[in-house]
Amino acid sequence: MSYPEPRYFAERGEVSGVYRPSGQEAELTIGGPAGTVVRYLATGASTGGLYGLYRWEMGTRPSGPSAHFHRTISESFYVLSGTMRFYDGARWVEGTSGDFLHVPPGGVHAFRNESGEPASMLLHFAPGAPREAYFEELAEIAETGRTLTEEEWADVYARHDQYMV
Repeated sequence: MSYPEPRYFAERGEVSGVYRPSGQEAELTIGGPAGTVVRYLATGASTGGLYGLYRWEMGTRPSGPSAHFHRTISESFYVLSGTMRFYDGARWVEGTSGDFLHVPPGGVHAFRNESGEPASMLLHFAPGAPREAYFEELAEIAETGRTLTEEEWADVYARHDQYMV
């Protein structure tokens, strides 16, 4: 394993860091007040396509996607607080603060908060796909209370590299 090819060629470094204070307002809430709050820490667009990083703060209601995989991106999870259940493709495990799961492209996985208590984690996608569009579409569906047909769900998933198993 070696370092990737250079992406920056100037002789001196530049001032280009992006700071996000912890008190900045969340970009998205999915499922109302007891639902999930999503903070866009770094999007694929803001990292030049290198990765996406999101703080996922789940409420007390059981929630999370069922088993699925992605063809184009890896996904990683790091538990900040509470208890999350993770499916690694073979078994469900309980993750608590400091626990980590990495899933390469094609790896079947799922996550759920079924503890009845809030839980928070970091989600990392690499490379940086436009996952915000998927999150925002899920929020809109939840907000409107619209019921999608199997075909409509299949279309949503296909547009966002989400393959349910």
